[in-house]
Amino acid sequence: MLNLSPKNINNFENTDLSALKRVEQKSSSKKLMRTIYGLFLALFVITFLPWTQNIRSKGLVTTLRPEQRPQTVNTVISGKIVKWFVKDGDIVKKGDTILFISEIKDDYFDPNLVARTEKQLKNKELSVVSYSDKIKSLDSRVDALIETGRLKLQQTKIKLNQAQLKLKTDSIEFHTTQINYKIAENQYDRFEKLYKEGLKSQSELEARKLTLQRAQANQIAAQQKLMQSRNDIIDAKVEYNSVEAKYRDEVSKAESDKFSALTSMYDAEVDVTKLQSQVVNYSIRNGMYLILAPQDGVITKVLSSGIGETIKQGDAIATIMPSVYDLVIEMKVRPMDLPLIQKGQKVRVQFDGWPAIVFSGWPNTSFGTFGGEVYAVDNFAGEDGKFRVLIAPSKGQKQWPTALRVGGGTNSMILLNDVPIGYELWRLVNGFPPDFYDNNSTPIKKGK
Repeated sequence: MLNLSPKNINNFENTDLSALKRVEQKSSSKKLMRTIYGLFLALFVITFLPWTQNIRSKGLVTTLRPEQRPQTVNTVISGKIVKWFVKDGDIVKKGDTILFISEIKDDYFDPNLVARTEKQLKNKELSVVSYSDKIKSLDSRVDALIETGRLKLQQTKIKLNQAQLKLKTDSIEFHTTQINYKIAENQYDRFEKLYKEGLKSQSELEARKLTLQRAQANQIAAQQKLMQSRNDIIDAKVEYNSVEAKYRDEVSKAESDKFSALTSMYDAEVDVTKLQSQVVNYSIRNGMYLILAPQDGVITKVLSSGIGETIKQGDAIATIMPSVYDLVIEMKVRPMDLPLIQKGQKVRVQFDGWPAIVFSGWPNTSFGTFGGEVYAVDNFAGEDGKFRVLIAPSKGQKQWPTALRVGGGTNSMILLNDVPIGYELWRLVNGFPPDFYDNNSTPIKKGK
């Protein structure tokens, strides 16, 4: 030391610096070494103490089933607020009235809308019955026309057969007159020859000539009758075809009327179905003016307010928290920790608002934590790149606080393998993953 200062430490008397005097009078080297050796020994012993590896993550209290979570009560139809029956914090039962609204659409202003629609429905139903009766009448008419046409055709067919028989008779008769005329003509020729020879008289010749003319007249009359019979056959065939065509047209017309009636009946049935749907819809809509509680719970917040305020279809009017629910904890873990987590794995949970003393490596010595177990693990990552894990209360351990509410925060520790502290420090220094174990087997080393 250069001692350049005018106030050299050597110039001070020891009696003026009592602390320095006490230090100089004692030898601390041995005690210091003992202390250092003791600390090293303590650290060495600590490295052999057990340490429980764990995965720590913050989470939220939620419910196991979706219908047990807080939900909003929505309006199915648009309307105007008329009267509130609840306020924030009210306890409601399933089916209790929350809100009454009135109609705002002019299509539903009529207070007797359901009754009028039911009357229209009844008239349409009567119309369907009328069409059904008309179809039955047309069916009877078609059957009658078919039967009448069949009989009429039989009648004309008989006439045709009669005409054909008459034609045969007239043909035979004409043939007979032809023979008679031929005979009369031959006889006249012989008498005329005999008259010329003087063997027959003039009167006999004239008589024979008269017979010849009479035979000729009979032949012409028979021929006329034969032609008339042929004409009668043609008329009978025409009448047969006419009757057949007439009744076919009448049957077709009746069937056409029947199909038209069927079409009208089907249209009326469609209208009946539509009116039935309208009646049901109007009846259901009348019941939607009263908005009811979907389940037992507590009204946590009323979202709409003023009387006379208009709300749209599907708007949320209030939130309700179910009164019965099963609590679980929803926590997020990193992808690198996912292989370490198995269903049924033990978890220690610290709830926000509950005093706790937590030793992460010695969960059994912690105070204020509650037991849980892994209930489910998602198979896909969320938008934040982490996997969701659900923690349920562990059976046979201390029950979770009854004052817990959905949405509260938690700090959870998923317990892994028990290892020495030295091994854990070595693992952390080298960046190795924790060990994990199977519930039904011995511990498994990561990567083996």
